[in-house]
Amino acid sequence: MHRRHLLVAGGSLFALSACASNGATMGGGTPTTTLAADAAVARAVLPAQTPRAELLQPWTGPFGGVPPWDKVTAPKLRAALLEGIELQRAEIEAIANNPEPPTFANTMVAMQMAGEPLDRAGAIYGVMTSNIGSDDYNAVDTEVSPLLSAAGDEITFNEKLFARIKTVADNARAMGLTAEQTRIAERSRDAFVRNGAALDAAGKAELGRINTALANAFTSFSQKVVADENTWTVIPTEAGVAGLPASNKAAAAAAARSRNVQGWAIVNTRSSVDPFLSFADDRDLREVVWRKFVNRGDNGDRNDTNATIAEIVKLRQDRARLLGFGNHAEWRMQDTMAKTPRAAMDLMNRVWAPAKARVAEEVADMRAIAGHDIEPWDYLYYAEKVRKQKYDLDQNELKPYFELNNVRAGSFEMARRLYGFTFDKLPAGAVPVFHPDVTVYEVKDAGRPIGLYYADDYSRAGKRSGAWMTTYRSHSTYDGEKNTLGSNNNNFTKAEGGEPILISLDDAETLFHEFGHTLHAYSSKVTYPALGGTPRDYVEYPSQVHEHWVLSRPILDGYMKHYQTGEPMPQALVDKIQAAQTFNQGYATVSYLSSALVDMDLHTQTTPPTDIDAFERESLARYGMPKEIVMRHRLPQFNHLFTSDAYSAGYYSYLWSEVMDADTWAYFEESGDVFNPDIAARYKAIILSEGNTTDRAEAYRRFRGRDPDVTALLKVRGFPTS
Repeated sequence: MHRRHLLVAGGSLFALSACASNGATMGGGTPTTTLAADAAVARAVLPAQTPRAELLQPWTGPFGGVPPWDKVTAPKLRAALLEGIELQRAEIEAIANNPEPPTFANTMVAMQMAGEPLDRAGAIYGVMTSNIGSDDYNAVDTEVSPLLSAAGDEITFNEKLFARIKTVADNARAMGLTAEQTRIAERSRDAFVRNGAALDAAGKAELGRINTALANAFTSFSQKVVADENTWTVIPTEAGVAGLPASNKAAAAAAARSRNVQGWAIVNTRSSVDPFLSFADDRDLREVVWRKFVNRGDNGDRNDTNATIAEIVKLRQDRARLLGFGNHAEWRMQDTMAKTPRAAMDLMNRVWAPAKARVAEEVADMRAIAGHDIEPWDYLYYAEKVRKQKYDLDQNELKPYFELNNVRAGSFEMARRLYGFTFDKLPAGAVPVFHPDVTVYEVKDAGRPIGLYYADDYSRAGKRSGAWMTTYRSHSTYDGEKNTLGSNNNNFTKAEGGEPILISLDDAETLFHEFGHTLHAYSSKVTYPALGGTPRDYVEYPSQVHEHWVLSRPILDGYMKHYQTGEPMPQALVDKIQAAQTFNQGYATVSYLSSALVDMDLHTQTTPPTDIDAFERESLARYGMPKEIVMRHRLPQFNHLFTSDAYSAGYYSYLWSEVMDADTWAYFEESGDVFNPDIAARYKAIILSEGNTTDRAEAYRRFRGRDPDVTALLKVRGFPTS
């Protein structure tokens, strides 16, 4: 656990990293001369140590130093993490036992610096366990994750350290701290308390036991789900793939060849399953593929996660009670925009009823075509039939315009026009990469180099499913300027023989979504990494809003061109897409929102359930879940909730963020120019750049001139606004 994340994010390992600006004065009004002086004081507090492990060494090479991916092995990583924990321990002890009175420099800045070698190894650790996930790295993860948790607890439970932090926070005004420095100190103090710093010795011992047990359970859950996703359904005859678009059929054939099986293989991941459920004509095979997918982690075998989940929710409830909270959700939501489970539930309930009503309408339309009841494995298939009937729109008409390289180029153009960023592809071999599929780009802001962007687009055995953004190094200036290194990670199926990779509109929006996280990180002008992370229910806002630009006319005309003819998408097709913009929003909303509601229901229970499948069924019944739809993430495979605490009692965050996202897009549209330079400049300066240096609700009001309006979200989804 990185102590700089612990200081401000309640121990979240997923807090966004910080970046910073150039200039004589930094955020909060701290002059660079003061920063340099503070850094010198802080550095003098830390003991002089020379790391032995290769992966703890400062990164060297071009672009301010880059991760030595070409040197990484599981044994080297293990050695680095174990030694890094010891080096960090010595630095924390030096800060805590400093005989000088506590100051911002000798305590808070020193805490920013402590553990830098472990941070470097930790960045590599995160990638090798998420993007590679081979048995040797999984073994390291199993061994080291509880040790990292214990190391984080050791920092939180250090009474002398906490006393110094509290002294700085309580006396910020008397010490003459800037607003930014005061916010760091006060948020650090509060986060330490939330994580057990004020407990007595017995309480700390019990909390340490709970956190270590959770770390073990998180690792176990993650590895079991990945193992179930590393399976596939074999389709032996071509009749079984009838209806599939040619690109999906080719991908399934390639998947079969790579696994040494005959025919076609539907890999048990969403990127393979959803197209099959949408287009495959064989209803029986759709059911087979659907059941295999929705039962990941729920098959009563060695990869079954139900007992692991039961252990996690019990441990979380024990921890909440120990810390003085009624349930896990109350504890987790202390540092969010929503603040309370009730506030989150109020928003979800506002949307749930109209979403269910829309599902009933969608099902009626599908039954009219199908002539039979709609089962969950039918929904996407017959939705496509209705889309074609109502709007003369076939999703397969769109895919030729969304070739992967063109979509990425379009995202780069969006970043250039809105914010002045450029992304220039580096020659292969210019910097090390952790897999041959990874492509690297140099990032510039108005022509000024600010870092590197790594793209890891393709699925592979061992790689976690889904799409995500990772930061390897944050741009900061409190101890000299450092540039940003980050990545976007997807799970597209790699084509053979250089064939173009055609993706769906939904996949294109997902790519823009994750790229939005990237733009958030590369825009940040926070001086100190401790204020780089934003609340969980805010962090999805800058990512979600960027999905809207996929279908903006300048991006369509310039980049979303037919992969064979080179022609841009005709306006008639765009008009069909826009006419169908709210189509199937009942399904999309209910599948997502049911997962968020069950998450909140689970984590507000005062008596944690032991039968997880039964709880899921009963919870969905209480909410009146339509029988034709399944949760987007069933509990046995809900990585957001059970691979860390990050999204636990927090899956509602996507909806909370969407209120701001929809309201922001309306702001651009109402201006008459979705690339309005004035709005874009203010968005970058206030929403993207400030990190958590100010309250994020107040920041939104500065940007928009008012609070976000939930009616914008309802309009985007096509629901009644009254």
